[in-house]
Amino acid sequence: MSDKGQDVDLTRAKQNTGVWLVKVPKYLSQQWTKASGRGEVGKLKIGKVQGKTVVSFSLNEELAVVESSEEKVSSVRVPKEHPFNMQTVGAQTLAVFTESSDKVSLEGMVVQRAECRPAANDSYMKLKKLQIKESTKPLRLSQRLDKAVTSNYKPVSNHSHNVEYEKKKKEEGKRARADKQKVLEMLFSAFEKHQYYNIKDLVEITKQPVIYLKEILREIGVYNPRGPHKSTWELKPEYRHYEEGEEDEEKME
Repeated sequence: MSDKGQDVDLTRAKQNTGVWLVKVPKYLSQQWTKASGRGEVGKLKIGKVQGKTVVSFSLNEELAVVESSEEKVSSVRVPKEHPFNMQTVGAQTLAVFTESSDKVSLEGMVVQRAECRPAANDSYMKLKKLQIKESTKPLRLSQRLDKAVTSNYKPVSNHSHNVEYEKKKKEEGKRARADKQKVLEMLFSAFEKHQYYNIKDLVEITKQPVIYLKEILREIGVYNPRGPHKSTWELKPEYRHYEEGEEDEEKME
């Protein structure tokens, strides 16, 4: 909001207008932006199941496709159904304001908080894999030169990056770090078969140094320090994808 002193329009405050504060995935907000000027972006469904309020958002069909820069993949479908995880406001007092060129207006007081999550299905898993690939693309690319480089370089017995690599290789034994994207693909493939793994098994599967592997696991996984699956790793909720009943079966083992 602007630092300039402005009067606040409290018209809606008199109407006791209540609003919802909802956290949505980044890709969903991006798809909504594409629908600017088209009107409806989806439908919100509110119902009751055993006396409990159940809310979900269904994305419009024309917005359910994300374009990809991958050569082999032109587009990926995003999840259409997004159930809400309802949360209380608690003791907080939250308000929503809008600002125009001439005034600031109070739109309403927050009466409900919620988190909009995608349904865990094939579409969501493909989308996450695409996002991971996009994030790991190098910022620098090789380029063909039309003219030969005439700069003079002094020869060295060994380049610094080679020295560093040999040093790390000795410290970590025979295990050399593979490309991060390759390790992620191996991990996702492993977790599609089982929900829980200890670090020893994951090291054996990926053939990666423990420290490097844990760095990647912290991005996509959760470590269980206690409970029936103590000292094991599993995927974060947003990355999990199990057939109905399969997750329960894993927990009963």
